[in-house]
Parts: sequence; structure tokens; C-alpha cells
Amino acid sequence: MPVEDINTRAWKIYGQRQLARSYTPPIPDRMSWTPWEGIGPGAEILGDITGRRVLDIGSGAGHHAVHLARTHGARVTGIELSPTQHERATSTHAGTPGVEFTQGDVAEYLAEVEPFDAAYAIGTLAFIDPHRALPALRDGLRPGAPLILSLLHTDLNGLGPSTQVTPREQMILLRDDPPLATQMWVLAPQLWEDLLTEYGFRVETIDLLHHPDESAAVIQQLIRARRLPDRPAMVSSRPRSSRPPVPHAAVGVGAILVSKQGLLLGRHKGGTLELPGGTVEAGESFDAAVVRELGEETGLTTHTSAVTLLGTLVDHVEGVLRVTVGALVHAWHGQPTTQPNESVGDWDWYPLDHLPDGLFVCSAQILTAWQPDLPIDHTPAQFTPYAVGDGAPHGFRKRTRPPA
Repeated sequence: MPVEDINTRAWKIYGQRQLARSYTPPIPDRMSWTPWEGIGPGAEILGDITGRRVLDIGSGAGHHAVHLARTHGARVTGIELSPTQHERATSTHAGTPGVEFTQGDVAEYLAEVEPFDAAYAIGTLAFIDPHRALPALRDGLRPGAPLILSLLHTDLNGLGPSTQVTPREQMILLRDDPPLATQMWVLAPQLWEDLLTEYGFRVETIDLLHHPDESAAVIQQLIRARRLPDRPAMVSSRPRSSRPPVPHAAVGVGAILVSKQGLLLGRHKGGTLELPGGTVEAGESFDAAVVRELGEETGLTTHTSAVTLLGTLVDHVEGVLRVTVGALVHAWHGQPTTQPNESVGDWDWYPLDHLPDGLFVCSAQILTAWQPDLPIDHTPAQFTPYAVGDGAPHGFRKRTRPPA
């Protein structure tokens, strides 16, 4: 059965069960982008929506749409694929001023209506192939319109996000009823940003919102994007030669994480022990690269606000100029584990005063740039620290206190 048919069937059954219970969520006093009250911003991230046409993607029981119409004066259209979910909304909120509910496929619907001034989806866009949903949203929003997406970052099983545009099975649980199997696109923030950029949006921020219970593994992403203006036709160009350039430079990051157990190192398939890190992707900031690489290689999650860039290391390896930015990560969530399809794994903590032999040279250079007194032998590299207000580099020549 096609993926979206699986999801359509699951949400139809879910709606039937809720109708049988006569359950209707209350109209919230404040817009919430997660299942947890008081976590994250409210409706202000949509901007001034008074009198503006706003699309609620996967509107479910309709309570969010009614809140935006009553409290913020928006003209909200709730589009819902599941007929039983649509029935839940209309049976309770039909006739609410400023709100209309439509049953159907969002991509097909947007192809037939005037573009909206704003759109949002609370958890629902993860059930639609982004290669189908995002171009439809680009065409269905006015230039400059905000698009707010609340999505899973770690899934309902505590697994980290995927770096491939592929769905994974997730189960919907409702009281004592049998679980409902769905397929969800649980994607890494950088992948969502790449997809949105590809389809004509500018990503303004991506925030990770954590469960109020610190022991809970589930994390939400909150993506704030904006529909870009239509571009004029581009003048074509072509190269003189089809031969690719000779590799001459590499830019990467390496992350230092120190806990009470010591320094985090993983073993590469080639045998060396090294810090989490890797190549900086096109258009990516160094601190964002640290966050992404840490998640991809270890399963740990952090935020750019918890990353301090130490400085730039420059050396030459077999004729290739290598530029590496070392970083210190102050806080993170989760436990480091070997991730599928990664070349580094077997993550463990090593005391700083008993570091193992066989460090990867680049990692060794970062560590001695951070703390020159560490007894590590390696080939030399040029290090330029990043200065703060008093002229001292972040973390340079200073030991940091391990996180509690």
C-alpha cells in the first residue's frame, strides 16, 4: 500500500475512535506548537494575521484554527484529508466566524485556490512526502508569507532524525485501542532546510523544543520559514570544460564534549580514535555543522547556543589545504551510540589524563589547540583562536567544568 494511503487509513480510524468517544479538544488560550503546554512560542511567530488568510494544514479537530480566528482575528481555512477528522471539526465548530473547514488533499486544494497569507502545520506535514507538499505550498502561498512547521526531531521510539528523505514507521496510540501504524518523514533539521530552500523558501530559524521531563527522549523541531519572491528567468551559462576541478581544499569541524567520565571519542573504520565532526556543507555555518554532525554521528542533540567555536586550524595533507574549526559543546541531550551508515562509532568517554593512543591527527590538533598542556604528539598546524571581548579566545588554554 502506498505510504500516504497508509497514513490516510490510520487517521480515518483515529478520527472514528475519537468521534465514538465524543471527544473534542478544548480551544486553547495560547497557540502551542508541541503537545506540552508552555513550551516554545505562541501565535506571534506567524506575524500580524489580523484579517489575513491563514491555512491550517491537517487541521484535525479544528481547535487551533478556532483559536487563531477568535483570539487573533485571522481568516483561517482548515484543510484535512481524513473525512472523520474533518467531521470532528465541522460537528463542533461549523459556523464559527472567520473559520472554514475543507476536506481533501492539501496539494490538490492549493492548486485551485488563491494563495494564502500564511500557513502552518502542527505535526501533520511529516505524514506527507515533502517532495509533493513543499512545491504545492510554495505555489499556494504569497511571496513573503510565513510557513511554520512543528515536526518530530527524535521519533516516538527515541530514534534521531534521518538524513535521507525516507519515511519510517511510527505507531499512533490512543488509550487502550490497538496501535495504528503510520509512515512519517522524521528528518534532520539541515535536511528540512535543504528541502525548503530547494522549493523556494528561506528558513529563518529551526528550534529544538524539549519535553518538560528531561528523561523523555522525544524532541520537536519548530521551523520558521518564509516563501521567497518569485525569481525572474535566469540567463544560462556553461563551463568551458566538463572536467571536474582538482580537489584542493577541505573545510570541516571537530567537536569537544567533556563529561564527568571524560572526553568523547569514537573509533573510525580506519582504526583511529577521533572527535565527532566532519565536513561543513554548502551554505552551513560552523556551529550548525557541529550540531548536525553530532546528531548524525552520535545521536546526541544540542543547539548552536551550546556551541563555542574555538578557532581555525590550517594544515596541508597530500597537497590538499585542510581548514578545521574546533568547537566546544557545553550541553547536550541523550547518550552517544553508534549510528547506521556512519564511518565512526563505538563512542566512549576517555579521561583527559589518560587519553588513548592512535588519535586522528586532526582531532589531536584540535585538542592541543584547546588545551596546549595535553601530552599529545601530532604534526603541526597553524591555529588562529577566535577572540571574545577581552581578547581571550573562547575556551583556549582553559579547562572547562564537565556538565552535571
